[in-house]
Amino acid sequence: MGAHICGTIATFSLLFLAQISLSLPARPASVHIAAAASTTAVSAAARPSSSGQINSNSVLVALLDSHYTELAELVEKALLLQTLEDVMGKNNITIFAPKNEALERELDPEFKRFLLEPGNLKSLQTLLLFHFIPTRVNSDEWPSHDSAPDSTHRSNRHTTLSNNNLHLHCHPSGEKFVDTAKVIRPDDVIRPDGVIHGIERLLVPHSVVEDFNRRRNLQSISAVLPTGAPEVDPRTHRLKKSPPSSPAGSPPALPIFEAMAPGPALAPASAPSPGGPHHHFNGEAQVKDFIQTLLHYGGYNELADMLVNLTSLASEMGRLVSEGYVITVLAPNDEAMAKLTLEQLSEPGAPEQIMYYHMIPEYQTEESMYNAVRRFGKVRYDTLQLPHKVTAEEADGSVKFGQGDGSAYLFDPDIYTDGRISVQGIDGVLFPFEGKSTGDVKTTTRPAKIVTKPRRGKLLEVACRMLGAFGQDSRFTTCH
Repeated sequence: MGAHICGTIATFSLLFLAQISLSLPARPASVHIAAAASTTAVSAAARPSSSGQINSNSVLVALLDSHYTELAELVEKALLLQTLEDVMGKNNITIFAPKNEALERELDPEFKRFLLEPGNLKSLQTLLLFHFIPTRVNSDEWPSHDSAPDSTHRSNRHTTLSNNNLHLHCHPSGEKFVDTAKVIRPDDVIRPDGVIHGIERLLVPHSVVEDFNRRRNLQSISAVLPTGAPEVDPRTHRLKKSPPSSPAGSPPALPIFEAMAPGPALAPASAPSPGGPHHHFNGEAQVKDFIQTLLHYGGYNELADMLVNLTSLASEMGRLVSEGYVITVLAPNDEAMAKLTLEQLSEPGAPEQIMYYHMIPEYQTEESMYNAVRRFGKVRYDTLQLPHKVTAEEADGSVKFGQGDGSAYLFDPDIYTDGRISVQGIDGVLFPFEGKSTGDVKTTTRPAKIVTKPRRGKLLEVACRMLGAFGQDSRFTTCH
């Protein structure tokens, strides 16, 4: 009995000792974990949080509240606030802020449209980050004029947040520059974590310029007019072949009347294209030379004013010449233009119609027209005022245009001749001749048709009288 009790006590003792041995290592492990947790909390409190909110006295908040509103709006549109907050949690920054006019009015509209397109967000971010340096550079730390930005002065070159380089340098006059942009407001905004310098223009990295040029070239290449479906000749039931391309300098295939712009009552003439679609002729430059020649020649200021200011004919002439057409202008002098009345110019489109009648869709010089009238007597030239033509004939050793009192003489020959435009000075304003001479009109008179009643015989006449006595003649149509 006593031995059994002793064995039980020994068993409980062994179990108690085993429990104590198992519980002993747990105490230092718990102490180590608590110490590690406290150390982590202290280090996290000591390190600046990149994901937390920035201080209200930060330079980024100052930028958003400053007068650089255009740059602040672009930073928000480019979704760069979080990126800049993360950078400012680690470094001080320097911001080169362009003035609002540089981003609002002085920036190319096409380039600005390119930056704001959703597909070009990367280019916009690169452009904006090019204005941020992850270090603080105050105005008194600017490189002097002696330390010019070259390969031997690395301190003048700073890497921006877009991984591009900016060069800071000074002009001999003391003006500070960032690359090619002048610093107009140094140390404009100063905060504990950064500084803002105001610059006069936008800084554009080369990578953004290359993206813009590449996109613009792709747009010009893709802007190809679609070709229509092939046409079938109804006579031969075969595909119509496209006309062969005309060689450079050849006359246009269409008549000039189909190439002209609509009249002034419908739409103004389109501006001349530089060199035309085939780049054969520069009609705009030739028309400018023609107008300048009129002004320097003297006596044709009214005509030049009508072509340029009162009408759009100068632009239309430039477009036609660019397309390959030739024009001869019969130019009335100032004395002749002064005789025009208000009634002649007040009707809609009247100035255009007057000038159209003075334009011949041919290239004629004084010599060619005089030889023509000497050989053929009267020559009728087409004008741009359809269907009227102007008549030319020889008179007093010169060329006379028009008929009757509305005629004009050529007295300033070859004022301007360049192979496409010919200007001949005349002393009167021409109008289409509406009247016709009586000698040229042949009148034919037709004899009047005489209707005679059929002649009745004597026996029928006596019968009609007897019936009339009894009142029965109305029944017979022959007696009427």
